[in-house]
Amino acid sequence: MTNPQKETIIAFSFALAAAILVKIPTLFGLELDGNDGFYFRNMSLFVLPLLTGYFAYKRQLKTSTILWLSVAFVVAVVFANVYPFTHGNDTEVLLALHLPIALWLMVGIAYAGGEWGQVNGRMDFIRFSGELFIYYVLIALGGIVLTGTMAIIFQTISIDIEPLFEQWVLCGVVGAVIIAAWLVDIKKGVVENLAPMLARLFSPLFAIVLITFLGTLLFTGRGIEIERDVLIAFDMLLVVVICLLLYSISARDSQSPPGIFDYIQVMLVISALLADVIALWAISQRITDLGFTPNRVVALGFNLILLVNLAWSAFLYIRFLRGHASFSLLEKWQTDYLPVYAVWAAIVVIIIPPLFGFA
Repeated sequence: MTNPQKETIIAFSFALAAAILVKIPTLFGLELDGNDGFYFRNMSLFVLPLLTGYFAYKRQLKTSTILWLSVAFVVAVVFANVYPFTHGNDTEVLLALHLPIALWLMVGIAYAGGEWGQVNGRMDFIRFSGELFIYYVLIALGGIVLTGTMAIIFQTISIDIEPLFEQWVLCGVVGAVIIAAWLVDIKKGVVENLAPMLARLFSPLFAIVLITFLGTLLFTGRGIEIERDVLIAFDMLLVVVICLLLYSISARDSQSPPGIFDYIQVMLVISALLADVIALWAISQRITDLGFTPNRVVALGFNLILLVNLAWSAFLYIRFLRGHASFSLLEKWQTDYLPVYAVWAAIVVIIIPPLFGFA
């Protein structure tokens, strides 16, 4: 039986270690001010190795598993820092955005322990990821209120503590991830249905939005202008749809017969699939007209990955509604597909920058 006090000390020790790790580069002259590129690329490496280590300790992973997880993080450190980026260019931004996606798989393996090879183990990690996000947002909001209150009360005695916040805020950002993970893990039996509950609430709303968008697109006959910011927003919408599907699946009893919410989910998946096809067409047209760029290549690959996921999910869901397949097939498909995102993210991190001359 675990000792709650010991668990608390361990969690806060890992959080403190993450905070200290952020400050170590300053010992070598890499202050946050003036080294934005370094911190931008390495942000996930300040916390995800510690989060993985925390779960490796809790799950008592085998030495061999810990070793190759460590190798993965070492490789990530190398590729995040050896490429000759100019800060702010496209390939650096793509690397910084995709590196945590690739490494999140390492966190999942540690979190699931010996059950990563099972559907239930991967589904537990999906639930954990959603709950972690919710807890982290709540902690961040609390931190904003706390720091804002501190700034106000110290201002009454003519002391500006904003420079202090600027020096230490990054420590709080990374440390809070460990604390949020610890809270999710110890409260798992109490709040593990929070993310699926929100998914059930927002799935119909997102289905309405997508159906309305597709109907308007068809009625007006307008094409999609895929600029960089628009494309990011569009893909984020599709990612949200995938998350809604995942968390709805995670909360559903696979033995239950089809219900009204299943039909809503199918509408959501099919509308997202059609939206993805339209986005792919627009991206392809832009590549044909203007040529390949890092952003367009990454967007094309990501939307193709989403297309496969959504298409097969729609197929399996429809078969389930018609009584030709079990719901567990859809669960297995979604959890089996998780590494695909991590592999694509790794390709973006390792191959895309040199392919485009680090532009």
